[in-house]
Amino acid sequence: MAKVESFTLDHTKVKAPYVRLITEETGPKGDLISNYDLRLVQPNENAIPTAGLHTIEHLLASLLRDRMDGVIDCSPFGCRTGFHLIMWGQHSTTEVAKALKSSLEAIANDIKWEDVPGTTIYSCGNYRDHSLFSAKEWSKKIVSEGISSDPFERHPV
Repeated sequence: MAKVESFTLDHTKVKAPYVRLITEETGPKGDLISNYDLRLVQPNENAIPTAGLHTIEHLLASLLRDRMDGVIDCSPFGCRTGFHLIMWGQHSTTEVAKALKSSLEAIANDIKWEDVPGTTIYSCGNYRDHSLFSAKEWSKKIVSEGISSDPFERHPV
């Protein structure tokens, strides 16, 4: 089996919430793709409930694209502690952390149900499993803890 970098990370050493560059890879035509770990809660100590995480996922899909160029995808970890963010090009973890913080602040303070994209039977594969209340509460908690640009030392943006 191929070695996956994320599975070699010592999850007991990181200090969430943080943004971490997992890898940068160059494609056969020279295109650079970056993969970031957007860790919102401390691994093995907490997990965001599925409905709240699902709503955060749908909102980050739009909010991060509004704040940064080059977003390809933002997908939740199965462990429900955060997201993979895949982007074209190089971006500093500080830049990504600032965009994430701004997005979570918008979720916590500004977003209304009608703002959440992809919540119908036609636009979502599990449209009944959303919770804006949970998304807002978790976003408030994460923002209040500060999002670090480093996974091992606290450097909140």
